[in-house]
This record gives sequence, C-alpha cells and structure tokens, in this order.
Amino acid sequence: MYVVRPAAAAAAAFLGLTLTVLCGTAAAAASAPGPGPAAPSAGPGPMGLGGPVVYAHRGASAYAPENTLEAVDLARGLGFDWVENDVQRTRDGELVVIHDDTLTRTTDVEEVFPDREPWRVRDFTAAEIARLDAGSWFADGRYTGARVPTLREYLDRVRLNQQRLLLEIKKPELYPGIEEDTLEVLDEAGWLEERRVADRLVVQSFSADSVSVVHDLRPDLVTAFLGTPAVADLPRYAEFTDRINPMHTTISADWVAAVHRLRGAHGRVMEVDTWIVDDAATARKVQDMGVDGIITNAPDVVREAVGGF
Repeated sequence: MYVVRPAAAAAAAFLGLTLTVLCGTAAAAASAPGPGPAAPSAGPGPMGLGGPVVYAHRGASAYAPENTLEAVDLARGLGFDWVENDVQRTRDGELVVIHDDTLTRTTDVEEVFPDREPWRVRDFTAAEIARLDAGSWFADGRYTGARVPTLREYLDRVRLNQQRLLLEIKKPELYPGIEEDTLEVLDEAGWLEERRVADRLVVQSFSADSVSVVHDLRPDLVTAFLGTPAVADLPRYAEFTDRINPMHTTISADWVAAVHRLRGAHGRVMEVDTWIVDDAATARKVQDMGVDGIITNAPDVVREAVGGF
C-alpha cells in the first residue's frame, strides 16, 4: 500500500531526505537520442557547491513537443538528469501527461473529434486520447505521430533513461482524489521505493492543499509548492513542503534568502527552484539571487550560462 499511515509519519520524518541531489551532466549528445542508460552523474551540488540544478521543463520542450516521450529522450541526450511533467486525469480515470486542461493546443483533437468541444482532458477516455497526434503542431512537423503518454508510460521511460522526475499535479481542483491516484501509479511503477523517494522524485503543485495532501499521505516524499508566498507566510508552507518554486519575475535575492532561513517538512534548509528561464541573462540573474534550481524549456542554454547540472 502506498500510503504512509500517521503512526509511521514520525519515523518518516527522520529519513533526512537530501532535498537537492547530486545529478551531474554529460556532454551534449546526439540530437535525436533514443531510450537507454543515461550519462554518468558527476559534478558538484547546489547551495554554494556549484551551479544550480537544471530541470528540463516538460522535457527538452524548446526542441521537442512538450510532455512527450520524445522530449524526455531529448533531455537525456543533452545530458540532463531531471525532467518535469504535468499530470491530469481522463474520463475513465487514467492519468495522462499533459499541461493544458484542454487538448486543443498540443494535439489534433479538433480534427479527430470535431463535435466534442471544448475538448477537455477530463471528457475523453484514455483510449481516445491515445489516438491523438501530439507532435505535428510542433516546429516543422518532424515529431508528427508523437502521442500523449499515460503517466505509467512516462514513468517507465524516465526510469529507463535513469532520469529523475519533478512531477506536477495539474489543476487538482478539477480532479478530486488525483493525489491518491498519482501515488498509486507511482507505487505500481516502482517510484515509491526508498531509493527513488530519497533522491529521484519531487511532487509539486500550484495548490497548497494538494501539496499538503501528498505530504500527509506520504510524509517521506519531497514536495514543492509552486508560487511566491509572502515572507510572513513562508513558515506555514514549511510545515508541509520542502521547496518553494516561484516564477522568476516574482522573486528577489532577499526573498530567496528568506526561504533559505527556514527548514522544511524534513528538517532541511528549504530550497528555491525558479521557472521558466530560457535565456542566459535571466539564468545568471536568478543564479546571483541564490536559487537552488532553474526550470527551463532550453536546459542546454541555461547550463551553458550558469554551469548548472
């Protein structure tokens, strides 16, 4: 069973999770990689020991269709350990990896199902979504035929690539109980094993309630809140999360320092992973603010700018 019961919560708190891991990079690899072992990890860590961790947002989404297996593989080929994804739920209860709560922007749903407006994810079955082309909209069409993966398919690919996962529960208010559903799939796919929980998985959301639910169900998991709480409110968030992940335009060095003065749900210094940073100048700016990680569509650009990994 994936849920840690209250009686075990105190023990879980002593796991001493490492909230930012040593996940080095490899040299840039081929432009069209396939699945397989990731490049060896090497390099320094954050918090003054080296560049910030670089997270490939929705995979290497500047170069391949977001949230697809192709984007995950490309991030691996570029040498990036951490990928970020979004999770939502279909009409028949399957979890799928897609950002928008409608299918129109990143698939051909309007052509395949012209009479199903407004084409919301939750109104389609997993089998229907599997029929959609999630790649032809991107760039020059070289990814035509890419699909919207299920969460299980996505987890299996990330695991095959020996990558790490920053998983976002998207719009949980639309999907009551999605936290439990997500944990169940993570458990079935082997992602709640102690080793992976300790240094290969972070669960985040824009919903503080959702993050709190995940923490209550699995106190051993590293969690992150997406947003920029006021400094006075930060201690409340520290009760149930380990990281505060804000948009880069909303933060300052003083705010980052205020987060770092707190210890999070696992007794470690709270971290800041900012988003979405796709250019060198902004990457250097937030690095100077002291952030621990940078979430980016163009991870190679950010790595070159800040020496991150």
